[in-house]
Amino acid sequence: MSAMSNSPFSRRSLFRAAAGMTAAGTLAACGSNTGRAGGSSGTNLTQYFHAYGEEGTEPAIKRYAKAYKGANVTTQWITAADFENKLFATLLTDNAPDLFEFHPQIQMVKSGQVADLTDIVEPVKADFNPADIASHTVDGKIYGVRMIDDPQFFFYRPSLLEKAGVKVPETLDELIEAAAKLTTGKVKGLYLGNDLHAVINPMIWSAGANTLDDKNQIAYHTPGVIEGIKKMRKLFTSGDLLLGAPTDYWDPSALNQGLCAIQFCGMWAMPQFQKVLGDDIGVFPFPKTIDSGKQSVTNGGWSMFVNAKGKNVDAAKEYVKWLWIEQKKYQEEWATSYGFHIPPRTSIAQSAAKLKSSLPAEGVKLFNEFGHFDNIGWTQAMITALEDVFANSVRKDGDPEASLDKADIAVNRELKKLFG
Repeated sequence: MSAMSNSPFSRRSLFRAAAGMTAAGTLAACGSNTGRAGGSSGTNLTQYFHAYGEEGTEPAIKRYAKAYKGANVTTQWITAADFENKLFATLLTDNAPDLFEFHPQIQMVKSGQVADLTDIVEPVKADFNPADIASHTVDGKIYGVRMIDDPQFFFYRPSLLEKAGVKVPETLDELIEAAAKLTTGKVKGLYLGNDLHAVINPMIWSAGANTLDDKNQIAYHTPGVIEGIKKMRKLFTSGDLLLGAPTDYWDPSALNQGLCAIQFCGMWAMPQFQKVLGDDIGVFPFPKTIDSGKQSVTNGGWSMFVNAKGKNVDAAKEYVKWLWIEQKKYQEEWATSYGFHIPPRTSIAQSAAKLKSSLPAEGVKLFNEFGHFDNIGWTQAMITALEDVFANSVRKDGDPEASLDKADIAVNRELKKLFG
């Protein structure tokens, strides 16, 4: 889906990780139609959404709001490229939204920006994916309600791999070799996105490392990650990687238009891939960075938050409860009718017919086996620090150890501010 993703970035964390998610389609611009709902209450609420690329998403969100009778809900549908800046700038003003979608970030909790939603989530907590609950929990309190989970993996055309005598890669070395064999003429073997940011976290996880450990200490600075960075540099300079594509990784156009044979993308784009390529499409997780690592799948997604500094906190919480906890029909529709996403509610995920067969079922299987979720303590400054590592040591020829040392300084500075 558009960037129906998240990660501290995760997919798509279109905004947090600069990779984001606005997949598969032309983004709607922010216009004058605010989608005022026709609720019976005199209470007015405003919600912010980024402009998803999938057709039908904006009418759906406004239709849900109109069906709510507890308040008049206005929807601001904001151009994806402007979303994060507008959201955080507006939160500082009297025109701040009452509720908004974003990704779990501990700074918003520590600053008192987002309301505690434990009371509305707790009764159904057992029905949510435990990892989604954990990624929204600080000191035992739950901030935010997950709307969709957005796994990301490699999409490939089996016919091209068969023709080139290439098996599905299970290691990063095999992926590099496959990219070389699949590069023919104007077709590149592999596309990872224009800035490579989307694959930073899975490369770390597939090296057997992590961004932070369970004590919120640096866990990414390992020999395996250093080896992975060197391999990514080899891939970047190989001539087998598609660079400067017309659209970024979240859009399926690169693979669909024959610009590459394998593309990193998100589950949200499966319908577009299937529409163009039919059955000639498969998926596989990010391969093992090193032999002792493990394949991984980034789980992005989007969550709904209530502005704790707003004028109608209780009313906003009631709307979130109504739509994202009580209205299972709308939740399933949102997850499966506009691109494919996995509902964070276990009961919905298990009953969603569109996810039970073919490519979506394989995506769910990879998500369940290899998925990694957001760490709420992994902040934008930390994300940027590792993006700088890739800029210096993958896109340029800098020393990975020195680049990671520099990142450590920035990350530890943030950790000290957040956790003392």
